[in-house]
Amino acid sequence: MPDTDRLGPLGERLAERHLLARGYRLLERNWRCPRGEIDLILQDGDETVFVEVKTRSALGYGHPLEAITVAKLARLRRLAVEWCRQRREAGEQVGRIRIDAVAVVAPSDAPARIDHLAGVFR
Repeated sequence: MPDTDRLGPLGERLAERHLLARGYRLLERNWRCPRGEIDLILQDGDETVFVEVKTRSALGYGHPLEAITVAKLARLRRLAVEWCRQRREAGEQVGRIRIDAVAVVAPSDAPARIDHLAGVFR
């Protein structure tokens, strides 16, 4: 089993590869501001997509998506608004946005399983 310090970054890399393979374009990874961090920010057509990635090595403590609470989604929404505000202040256009969730189950002895839930919050 991967140690917990490497599991999160591994899941984020796998999620990024999964989304890029589906035609998304990476804008930023691990964007930070004083209020928190967004794992991945990508472009999907005309939408800017803010992605929360949750990774586990097994399902013994439940599916990774179960760790994304209503409070977590509200925080992600606030962070997305902050990212958009900063872009607008820099003179960039920001179109439609959405928040996606990606769950990665990455056991050490089998291929990872990736579940992508698009539009958990628009």
